[in-house]
Amino acid sequence: MCTRVERLAAEVELQLLDGIWEFTAQDVVLAGRAAEGIADSVGAAPAQERLPVLDRLEHLREVLAVLAIGIARTHGQLAWLLARASTVLAPVLHWRSLPADPRRSFGTTVPTPGELADAEEASRRLRALLVHLGAVAAGPPADGPRGVPGAEADTAA
Repeated sequence: MCTRVERLAAEVELQLLDGIWEFTAQDVVLAGRAAEGIADSVGAAPAQERLPVLDRLEHLREVLAVLAIGIARTHGQLAWLLARASTVLAPVLHWRSLPADPRRSFGTTVPTPGELADAEEASRRLRALLVHLGAVAAGPPADGPRGVPGAEADTAA
């Protein structure tokens, strides 16, 4: 999932460099709200990894809910980005935390610790991308333009 979020970030960066992203005041606010919602849902890796699978899965589902609300409230490029991000995180919807008879679990599976960690890190990188978009849309910083955050995710949330 992290790799797919990085590809999204690269596509956003190209659109920004080509000047083809059209921001609205609503985009700035919505990108900020989505970033805050993601930060409220998925914390830093050490804290997340100490949680039971049930709680980690709940937090990841909350990220998907934040994205769905954002999609419902906007149109255009930001909506398309949020929709694509939802698709990247969609495997979360096929996970469960409780043991179940395969005949009754609707095809869901228990995620591995690695899958959970990847989805959580992808969420953090998505948050960093949305923070960056909000900053770009609000105007250039005093020290000049900055690129889309790369492999170094903002985990201070």
